[in-house]
Amino acid sequence: MRWADGAVAEAVPSERFERAHGVAERLLANVESVVHGKRDRLELVLAALACGGHVLFEDVPGTAKTVLARAFAQSIEGAHASRIQCTPDLQPTDATGLSVYDQRTRDFEFRPGPLFANILLVDEINRAMPKTQSALLEAMAERQVTVDGVTRMLPKPFLLIATENPVEHEGTFPLPEAQLDRFFVKTALGYPGLEDERQIVLEQRHGHPLGELGPAVTVAELEELQVAVEEVYIDHLLVDWLLALVRATRELDGVALGGSVRASLALERASRARALVHGRAFVVPEDVEALFLPVVAHRILFTPAALVELRREGPVAALERFRRSCFEAAPRPEPSPVHAV
Repeated sequence: MRWADGAVAEAVPSERFERAHGVAERLLANVESVVHGKRDRLELVLAALACGGHVLFEDVPGTAKTVLARAFAQSIEGAHASRIQCTPDLQPTDATGLSVYDQRTRDFEFRPGPLFANILLVDEINRAMPKTQSALLEAMAERQVTVDGVTRMLPKPFLLIATENPVEHEGTFPLPEAQLDRFFVKTALGYPGLEDERQIVLEQRHGHPLGELGPAVTVAELEELQVAVEEVYIDHLLVDWLLALVRATRELDGVALGGSVRASLALERASRARALVHGRAFVVPEDVEALFLPVVAHRILFTPAALVELRREGPVAALERFRRSCFEAAPRPEPSPVHAV
């Protein structure tokens, strides 16, 4: 069954779409050669990259977050990766860069910080002071940084991958809702399965496979991928449904602040990106269902009573109950005979 607008219209892939799908497959296969058993998480990161978004990982140490960021950077020819290890004394200029007086030229020279990268890993972002977090917020939202009153654009593509440790909370500064809303998706890599972990151990006996990982795509191909995502078709029934799902989050019991309009935009764009990654020129309901929690859940502010229940149930069970409530309030649509092919 296909979703198409009007009388039995076919969503025919264009040559650009076919090339973009090939780019996505090559990029994923290259990253998957060093990050094993996490195909669905890699697809989320690629969707964010294709849509110009950013990713938040809430995960314990040692789950290949740094490897993932470096693998994506090394897979893109000419891309540069950097990392910021956040601490309470990290200053905004430590991330953005600063102007240094050059005695030879008798002038100030700007020295860019680690933010000027294509793939940036911000480790333990909630340990940075709010002042530093606000500098990261400008980079995420505007793709630019302002130092000494001068605004400088960041390189393209720009993907920020931030991490939070869900175990340790001493000396941390929780991210405000405004900054959480800037993240395109939030997910966790988690520990690998037994076979994947065995493969990881065997591969790293004589060095890390990242040392031999070469580029699989170019920056130009990645830009074409981003354009191709915009061409993926999504039926008006599915647009209405995903809007109803986001709007349902604003009316549920136990929710103090529901999903914003940015959540609706991200869910629609991510659904088109997932369709492209799976080789479809059109979105199906399964795309929306798979992306609902990673795209929307971190934007929800629960009431204190609901948070107590969440801690009692555990985050996985509580989020699944939240998801079930949203899908009951906004049932999945079925295409009418004129939409079915």
